[in-house]
Amino acid sequence: MNKNYETHTIAFYNIENLFDLENDPLTNDDDFLPTSTKRWTKKRYTNKLRKLAKVISKIGKESTGESPAIVGLAEVENKNVLQDLIRTEGLSDEPYSFIHYDSLDERGVDVALLYKSDKFEILSSETFPVQLQSETGERDYTRDILLVEGKLKKNPLYIIVNHWSSRREGEKETEHKRLAAAKVVNTIINGIRKRDTSPQLIVMGDFNDNPENISLELLETESNLYNPFKTVHSYNKGSLSHDFQWNMFDQILFSHNLFDISSSELRFAKADVFNPKFLTQYHGKYKGQPFRTYVGKKYKGGYSDHFPVYIQLKIP
Repeated sequence: MNKNYETHTIAFYNIENLFDLENDPLTNDDDFLPTSTKRWTKKRYTNKLRKLAKVISKIGKESTGESPAIVGLAEVENKNVLQDLIRTEGLSDEPYSFIHYDSLDERGVDVALLYKSDKFEILSSETFPVQLQSETGERDYTRDILLVEGKLKKNPLYIIVNHWSSRREGEKETEHKRLAAAKVVNTIINGIRKRDTSPQLIVMGDFNDNPENISLELLETESNLYNPFKTVHSYNKGSLSHDFQWNMFDQILFSHNLFDISSSELRFAKADVFNPKFLTQYHGKYKGQPFRTYVGKKYKGGYSDHFPVYIQLKIP
C-alpha cells in the first residue's frame, strides 16, 4: 500500500566567516572590517548574505519542493548576521528563526541553528564548552557545542551542533582536541539517555575529521549512532577539498531508532552533499571545488569553502 509521506530536509553548512562590519573589541575579527587588508565592505557582506540565502533555500528542495526545516551553521559571528541572513531574499519569505549563543572562541565564530518555526518547535537549548589547554597550560578557547531539544512535526528530536578544532597545526598534533570534543558529545548524549530512554538524536557539524577518523568512530560506537556519510564520502565526493583530496569533514549522524518505524514516525530516507554546479568553481585547476568567498586575503566573491550536507527524514 502506498503511503503519502512528508519529507523534511535537515542540513548543516559551514558558511566560511560570516562576519558583520563592526569591530568587536573582545574577539579577533580584525580581518573582517572595511579597513582590513581583506577590505570586508558592505557590498561584499550583502553579496555573501544573498549567496548564502540562495544556497540554503535550495538544499534538498529538488525532492521535497521546499527549503530545509532545520539548518545547523558554523562560522557565524553573532546574532546580527543571523538576523540579516534570514531577512535576505530567498529566506525572508520563510518562517525561519534561529538559536545562537556567543562562545569564547578566539576568532569569535560560533555554531547556530536555523529552523522553520512552523515545522520545528523548540523546547530547550543550551551550550557546552570543550575544555582545552595550550602547550603552556593556558585555557585554549574553542567553539561551544550547541544542544537543542524540540519537536519536528510533533516528533521529539535532540539536535547537537558542532564545529570542532581545525587541523591547522597538523592532523596528529590537533587530534586530541577533536577527541576531547567527541567525549563532550558522548557525555551530553549519556545525560539525555538518563532522562529519555529512547531519544531521537541528530549530531551534526564540521568535525574537521573524516568519518573513519578515531573521533567520529568514538561517537558512533560509544553513543550508538549511525553515520551515513561513511558511504557518501568517496575519492571524488566530499564537503571540502584540500590539496586536491576530497574530505568529508561535514557530517550528520543519528540514532538508530530513525530506521525503526515501530518506535518513531520519523524515518531516515537519504543523506548527501549539496554540490550543484553553481556552488563550484567553473574552470581552472580548481574546477569542481567549492567556490569560496576568499582565498587567503584575495576576494573571490563566492559562497563558502565547504559544501552543505543534508539528510532527509520521512514522516507519514
